[in-house]
Amino acid sequence: MIKSFFRKKKPDASVSVDMNKQRRYEALVRAWHRDLYRYAYWLCHDPHIAEDLVQETCLRAWRSLDSLQDDNAAKSWLITILRRENARRFERKQLDLVDIDDYAIADTQQNGSESDLEQQMLRKQIMKLAPEYREPLVLQVMAGFSGDEIADILDLNRNTVMTRLFRARNQLKEQLEKHTERRGQQNG
Repeated sequence: MIKSFFRKKKPDASVSVDMNKQRRYEALVRAWHRDLYRYAYWLCHDPHIAEDLVQETCLRAWRSLDSLQDDNAAKSWLITILRRENARRFERKQLDLVDIDDYAIADTQQNGSESDLEQQMLRKQIMKLAPEYREPLVLQVMAGFSGDEIADILDLNRNTVMTRLFRARNQLKEQLEKHTERRGQQNG
């Protein structure tokens, strides 16, 4: 009985698999955690968020380590996980949206310089555009969205958005030219 207690035992298969998984995981983290942090910091420009992203990336990597077939592809695999984690960060954030047309914006500038008057006139001309042309133009010019992003926001085809942007710019150009002609006729 004592001999059987001290005899060399075969390791339990599940324990050795878990140990191999843990060693593999630790080796991956040791090898790539600095690169992951650098990339995360480059994405978000905040050290605390970067640390959180790397931590979430490591957690997801642990959960799906069995799906990594080639250890030589580990860096790109981890970077992909990190990029998706960063995207999830924005998916979780739900901002309250309001219709901007429902709110009056107070004019805080007191002086009536010519550039201020031109900006006011430009805003008025933009507001005269049909909503189907005004919305994409405002999203692009004032909010800085790309054509693809505008298409997603407005639930339109990208080509439709680009056509509407083109037409909006042309209509705005025509309106500004007419306004300039009228000002020229009034002045002289």
